[in-house]
Formats: sequence, structure tokens, C-alpha cells
Amino acid sequence: MPTSVRLLQVFVPADKRDAALEVLDDEGLDYVMTAERSARTDGDLVIFPVPTEAVDHVLTALREVGIEDDFIIVSSIETARTPRIEDLEERYVNGQAEDDSIAREEIRSRALNMTPGRLTYYAMTVLSALVATAGLLLDSPAIVVGSMVIAPQVSAALTGTVGLVLDDRSMVRDGLSSLVLGLVVAITSAFAFAWLVRFSGAIPSTIDITAIVQVQNRISPGLLALVVGVCAGAAGAFGLATAIPVSLVGVMIAVALIPAAAAVGIGLAWSHATVALGAAVLVAVNAASILLAGLAVFWYLGYRPDGWTRGTLRGNVSRDWIGTLAVVLVLGTVVVSGATVVLGHHVGFENDVNDEVRTVVDEEEYAALELVEVRTAFNDGGVVSDEAAVTVVVQRPADQPYPTLTETLERRLEERTDRDVVVSIEFVEGGTTADDGPGPSQ
Repeated sequence: MPTSVRLLQVFVPADKRDAALEVLDDEGLDYVMTAERSARTDGDLVIFPVPTEAVDHVLTALREVGIEDDFIIVSSIETARTPRIEDLEERYVNGQAEDDSIAREEIRSRALNMTPGRLTYYAMTVLSALVATAGLLLDSPAIVVGSMVIAPQVSAALTGTVGLVLDDRSMVRDGLSSLVLGLVVAITSAFAFAWLVRFSGAIPSTIDITAIVQVQNRISPGLLALVVGVCAGAAGAFGLATAIPVSLVGVMIAVALIPAAAAVGIGLAWSHATVALGAAVLVAVNAASILLAGLAVFWYLGYRPDGWTRGTLRGNVSRDWIGTLAVVLVLGTVVVSGATVVLGHHVGFENDVNDEVRTVVDEEEYAALELVEVRTAFNDGGVVSDEAAVTVVVQRPADQPYPTLTETLERRLEERTDRDVVVSIEFVEGGTTADDGPGPSQ
């Protein structure tokens, strides 16, 4: 299997030459050395190829003998043929020293290289939001997946987390601001497009957007939404911090953000507050989870601020870095904790509704009915609406009326959940669906 190789160029001061060359010899590296004299100091430029997986280990060993980071260049090369390169590949790629992680210097460059120009970033965000909105309204999973492929949010999310763990405030500022503004642009674009679609007559303006399956998946989030955000952030960090390509990881991060942002815009365009709120909660919790999970993974993999040495935490970090990290951690924790409480409240309500609907349908009076689906709108706890909407889909014998089913379900659900509940019944007969809407069914 082909192995990626890096070419290192390290300036070694004259008084550190013997110690540095001893490190390279101990590591089994083949190198060339040229004398270099500058106005500052005398020394040598040492050039040597190493497998990507060995870069961090070799640089750490050089730092331990006093080689500073004043002049270190790490560049990619196609291949290298030196006497001992195959032994290095066997050791670091397939042997006991196997490790996919890349050097601290390289991870910063990879994160910055992922970041497109502002025009490209926001243009691609708009396009991905428009495609996601169209996919949601058309109820097309394929189109929604297409929107994730072109979404550029992975660069902003990973740049922000890399900046945090390496104490690079400019990266933190650029990454987090791009992520937040990008989501605002995505929501605004989705709203404008959905509003245009609604009032242009392209689709019926009275369509029930909560009945669209692709929209349902983003407006009624459960606790599993936390898992999606955490896994997306962790996968992004592992992808960037190792020799693994991050292209597919970008799709994973977009999965957690772009369709939900589009659902917020659709909810606003249809003036459906609970839809917009449910999707907005999903966007917030996923964004915060991605950042916190990415930060935790980078820290676990051993990435630290410049100049970090083993010892006490106080002796290694600056006040500015602690302040920035504390603000991000507090805000992220508040968002995730608050969203978890909201989602937990919604999940509890949803479980109560499902249990009570099954109990009612299982009663002897409704023995001929078969429960198909229960759809519960996002329960906002009365923030924007005093009522909770529930749609129950049941299969019944042809033309057999159930005039009291809606009233029975509303009464039983209100008693069970202590909330005002509006129930809509959809009867399925021979493959067709008849929506009786709120109120008694005939």
C-alpha cells in the first residue's frame, strides 16, 4: 500500500548539531546537511524524508534536545528512495510504532488549507441551503444528501476547534464566526427560497409541512440528535488529525447542520413557529456538539498549544487562552445542556403520546383499526404555542366511521400529558389516505 511521505527541513544551530544528528541516527533516518550562515547564528540545514506518521515523533525528539521551532518546513512529496526509508515505513506504518496522527504543524496547515475564500464559502453555503430546502419540500432524500456534499461547513468547524486547542486566536475567531454566520446565511437563504416557492404557487401554500417525512426528521429532534452532533465532531477531528482523508467527514458535519438549517427557513416561511423552533434547537445542539467533541478528540490525541511541556496546567497556558477556552466551553455547555433539557422534555411528551395512542387503539371499540404512524410536532413547552399537535395515521375497514376517535384521543392525551392537544386523524383505506383534520372524525 502506498505510504505518504513528508520532507522535513530543519535548521540546527551549530552548538546543537551533535545532539540533533544523534537523534536522527537513533531514529534510523537518512539525511543530508548543508552549512547555513545567517546574520543571526551559524548552523546547518538538515533535510530528511519521513513517513507522515513519524513527523510528530521526530520533531518531538528534536525539541527535547533543544532544537527550536524557528525554522522547520514540512512539505509533501510523492515518494522518497533512501537506504532506510522502507525500514521507517515498516516501523511507523505497519509495525509497533504505527500511528496515523500527523504533526502539530501540519494539522494547523491542513485546517487552514481546507478554508475556502469568503465568497466561495458563503456562495456554497447558499447553494447547499437552496438544494436542501428543495430536497425537504420534495421529500427527496437523494437531493438532501446532495446538499450535504457541497456544504462547506466542515472547514469552519474544524478551523475553530484546531485554533482552540493550539491557542491560535485568529483561527478561533475566523472559524467560529464563519460557522455562525454561515448558518445564519443558510437559514436566511432557505427562508427566502421557501417563501418564494410558497407564494409563487409552485406548491400549494396550504400544504402541511409537518407531514413531509424529510421535514419531520428535522423538526422533531430526539436525544439521538446529540449522538449525531458528537459523532460528526469527533469524526471531523479524527479525519483532520490523521492521514485519513476528510472529504467524507465534511459530509457528516453537513448532515448535522444544513438540512436542519433549511428546515428552520421553511418553518419561518410557513409561519410555523414550532417547526422553526424545533429545527433551530437541532441546529444549535449539533453545532455545539461538533465543536466540543472535536476539541475533546484533539486534546485526547495529544495536540497542545505552542510551547506546551508536561507538568502543571498553570505553567503551560496563557491567561488569554484560558479565557477563550472557558468562554467557548461555557457557551457550548450551556447550549448543549439547555437543548438536552428541551429535547428530553419533548421526548418524554412524545413517548407519553405514543403509549396513550396505542392504548386507545388497542381497546375493544377500535379493534378493527391498525395503528400505522404517530407524528408529534415539536413540544415547545408552551413557549410559542399553548397547544401540541399530534397526527395519528390508522388503517380502517373500508367506509367504517369512527366519529368519536378524535375526541377520545384528545381527551386521553390531555389527561396523560397535562397539555392542550389538537389531534388530526388520517384514515388509510385500500392504499389511500383521508385526512379528517382536527375535531371529530366521521
